[in-house]
Order: sequence, then C-alpha cells, then structure tokens
Amino acid sequence: MTDVTFYMLEEADSDHPAHWLTACELAVQSYRNKRRCLVVCDDKKSAEAFDELLWQQPLEAFVPHNLTGEGPNGGAPVEICWQVSNSANRPVIINLANSIPSEAQRFRQIFDFVPAEESAKQQARDRYKQYRAQGLTMHNLPARSINENHHG
Repeated sequence: MTDVTFYMLEEADSDHPAHWLTACELAVQSYRNKRRCLVVCDDKKSAEAFDELLWQQPLEAFVPHNLTGEGPNGGAPVEICWQVSNSANRPVIINLANSIPSEAQRFRQIFDFVPAEESAKQQARDRYKQYRAQGLTMHNLPARSINENHHG
C-alpha cells in the first residue's frame, strides 16, 4: 500500500522554494534509514538546482546523491530526476513536480508538499485529489513536524 504524506509549509523562503529545504531534510532521513529515494522535479533545470541545494547542506546532513544517469552504477541513495522512468524501483518518492508521478501506487512512500504560495497551494490540492482518486493512503503534517518526530 502506498502512503502519501503532504507536508504543509507555513512560509515562503526567498532563496529557494521553502518545500525544497523540507525535501532536503526528507532526503537526509531516507538516507539515514537506508531507504533509497527518488526526488522528482519538473524539468532538468529544477533538478540541477535541487542537486546544487543538496551540496550546500551542512556536512552532517550530507547525502550521496546524483542526477539520473550520473553517479555510480545503480545510482546514489538519493537520485534526482525530472521524469519518472518505469524502471524506477526506489521505495520513496519526494515529489517536487507540479504533477503526480506516473503509476504512483508502485511506490511505498510518497512525500509531497503544500507550499505557502496561493498558486502552488492550488496545484497541491489537485495532486492531493489525484492521489486520493488512486486509492492511496493520505496523511497531512506540518513541515516542522519532520524534525520533531525523528530524533537520532
């Protein structure tokens, strides 16, 4: 069964979309829990920008990552893509794209976001409805709860 967790963001960040920083935290958690994850972006430019943001994280939050098609054979624990291929067999998806991943039910855990900006909120609502229409298990959490729930 696929679990979809939407993290609600309270404020925008001037440098990056606020949900990107939340996505970085989720990528770190997945890595620490030894769960390979796929970060899905809208396009190659966004994927490269997110890749850069992961490199800027403090040393203790470093995660081995690469863009699809780069890195070691089989990819790093965190792979960043702009199209979900049918061969993607990672259990965790962190969705930064405006649409839901194809065949969402193939994945065990999908993280998605409700940004603070109004236009992005509407897109998030549309994704929520699409996931729910596929019969996936839905959860909503405040973004700040990520660090509260998972110490250590």
